[in-house]
Amino acid sequence: MSNERASVRIVDVFDAPRDVVFAAWTEPERLKKWWGPGFFETVFAEVDLRPGGRYELLLEPGSMRLVGQFREVMPPRRLVYTWRWVDGVPDRRESLVTVEFREDGPRTEVVLVHDNFVGPGPVDMYDEGWRSGLDKLRAFLRPKEITNAQSE
Repeated sequence: MSNERASVRIVDVFDAPRDVVFAAWTEPERLKKWWGPGFFETVFAEVDLRPGGRYELLLEPGSMRLVGQFREVMPPRRLVYTWRWVDGVPDRRESLVTVEFREDGPRTEVVLVHDNFVGPGPVDMYDEGWRSGLDKLRAFLRPKEITNAQSE
């Protein structure tokens, strides 16, 4: 029996209203400005935001392509979607991501759970990747971006 953990759970708070954080997570042009770990850049994002709708993201360098399907879409409160790398990474297991966006006054608490990995394998890289990506989201949600997003 392995004692490797089988899921990632992260709780983080962002200084932005819930609808703005949800939009940053679901609108392709906003996703491309922050999504991805570390130095990776999302160069293509397609999102069909509805239950059964699909999404595709392409990260560079390395032409890492991520695809999945939305299982639950409850704007601006909750997203549940499948996750599977197609190209550019060795881990091709399908998994499930659940993201809850909770109002915390003028801020938003994000509760992210990445689990249900189909097959054994490490998940620490997902924890590190999500944490660095969420740092990029925090930088993207600077007050200037929030003001622009609310005026659109």
